[in-house]
Amino acid sequence: MDRIRVLVADDHAPFRDGLRALLRSEAEIEMIGEAATGREAITQAADLQPDVILMDLHMPEGNGIEATRTILATSPHISILVLTMFEDDDSVFAALQAGARGYLLKGALKAEILRAIRGVSQGEAIFGPAIA
Repeated sequence: MDRIRVLVADDHAPFRDGLRALLRSEAEIEMIGEAATGREAITQAADLQPDVILMDLHMPEGNGIEATRTILATSPHISILVLTMFEDDDSVFAALQAGARGYLLKGALKAEILRAIRGVSQGEAIFGPAIA
């Protein structure tokens, strides 16, 4: 089975470190890159062509909504899973309108995050309990 190639886009370095450790623990998931800004997320998505992007909504140099829209305009095959602290309806709606396939809160359990990565990589729409 092919590994799921993941790009992490989040401006909070300790959070990226935690995700890197989590993803490293899974044989079938490979973290192929990380971005700290919306602009970096767009560039890395174009260069690396990941299967899944874990996208924070609030980052410098272009937020996650803009980055999602831009990435999917040129690479519609990439599945974007929003992973954020924001659970307001406007953020959820904006992310879905931009084309995100899933929406989880940063407080999600590790198992939930891994399940969501696997799900969106197979074309499922995934929403955390607080969002649904």
